[in-house]
Amino acid sequence: MSIFNGKRLPPEIFALDIDRLRQGFYSDQYFERTVDLLAKLSANGYSFQADSPRLPHDTSQGADVGDMVVEAQWFTRREPQALIGGIDYALALLRTCTGYVGPDGDFVNTWDQLEVEAVQDGVLAGFSGDPMAVTPVLRVRGNYRHFALLETLILGALTRISRLATNTYEVMVAAHGKPILFFPARYDLYHTQAADGYAYHLGVQRYNHDYNKSLRSFISTHAQGAWWEGQGSGTVPHAAVACFLGNTTETMLQFAALEPPEVPRIALVDFNNDCVGTSLAVAYSMFDTFRRHKESGDDTEADKFRLFAVRLDTGSKVRDIALEPLGDPDLDLGVNPRLVWAVRQELNRAWESWDLPPDWQEEAKQYCENIQIVATSGFSADRIRHFEELNVPVDIYGVGSSLMRNASDTSTDFTQDVVRVKVSGEWVDMAKVGRRANDNPDLAPVPTDYGGAS
Repeated sequence: MSIFNGKRLPPEIFALDIDRLRQGFYSDQYFERTVDLLAKLSANGYSFQADSPRLPHDTSQGADVGDMVVEAQWFTRREPQALIGGIDYALALLRTCTGYVGPDGDFVNTWDQLEVEAVQDGVLAGFSGDPMAVTPVLRVRGNYRHFALLETLILGALTRISRLATNTYEVMVAAHGKPILFFPARYDLYHTQAADGYAYHLGVQRYNHDYNKSLRSFISTHAQGAWWEGQGSGTVPHAAVACFLGNTTETMLQFAALEPPEVPRIALVDFNNDCVGTSLAVAYSMFDTFRRHKESGDDTEADKFRLFAVRLDTGSKVRDIALEPLGDPDLDLGVNPRLVWAVRQELNRAWESWDLPPDWQEEAKQYCENIQIVATSGFSADRIRHFEELNVPVDIYGVGSSLMRNASDTSTDFTQDVVRVKVSGEWVDMAKVGRRANDNPDLAPVPTDYGGAS
């Protein structure tokens, strides 16, 4: 899977559409045209007889163009670095789809004829902006027409998975190790969930590795954990509160009573645009039920009513009723520092108004202070960084579409270059002007039988 366990994911886990991949259905057509051209040249016995601007005449003459053996390298263009993911996916493409269609129409797999070097998912690869000094994460040597159709696919896998992994890692750094809930499933086709959840998991693991932490990965769908045996989790959406006619307290009481005790009780408190009032109402009712079960001696049932957190998800164009306008009509909209502070302060002292006997006051105080605050709705690394600089008392952030962001500062595009060719048994430089072969100490040979049977 990654540098974190030293194992590679087997090709089977990706459920590849192998037949159509081999046919070029998903490849840019100029690669299919090139494969067709080279295959015909090979069948015709063509050899190079023109002049090469790169090689002496006596060296280039007779070169076997149709079966040209090349060295190709893949590298990221994200500055200053990218957290690499998608390598095992790329290897699965190479392993299952390298080859050609034989005279009988059957596909002949030539994976075992390639020389492949790759990094592990989870490494960091730098890019300074100079395409002459890059950090290859994958290097392949072999007959070019046997793997030419895979360039589009490998670049796509590396780009998407590395972008989400890097964005997640940067969000984790911005949050100073606070948990990040992963919510991008609703922003893309369901087909991408396994890859996206894996990318997020890489980001969390890399943060733990670099900062000596042990944070969990929190995904919202089971599909997001398909490549690493993760399980989706979640609590209450706005739609559930609507089904309870807008009564968040009753929603949470029924949820707590009937759902498995291991599911965190997180109340979504912005439905009526009163995060403070709703948080207080839910906290009181949950604690009151908790207390009654405790007093009856049913600790198991009581534990179902421990309110783990309240979640603030106020829309970006809405001001919560707890916040009086301060002159600027655009100030304090959405989930903002002043609203979080108001919820935290009121929760901390909520128990003081609960008319409790003395022997319950300390437990009530701890109950209220232990209720965490989850902040969602439009959070990005920059916004989280701002909250953290202000010491806003958020315990957990939920992040969605910003993890998929592909702007100038998050672009994680990859490039493949053919940088050398083999002529008369010798490797010669053949990169386009402005590119050249580079090395990376993290590259390691990939055995043909990696990951078990395919």
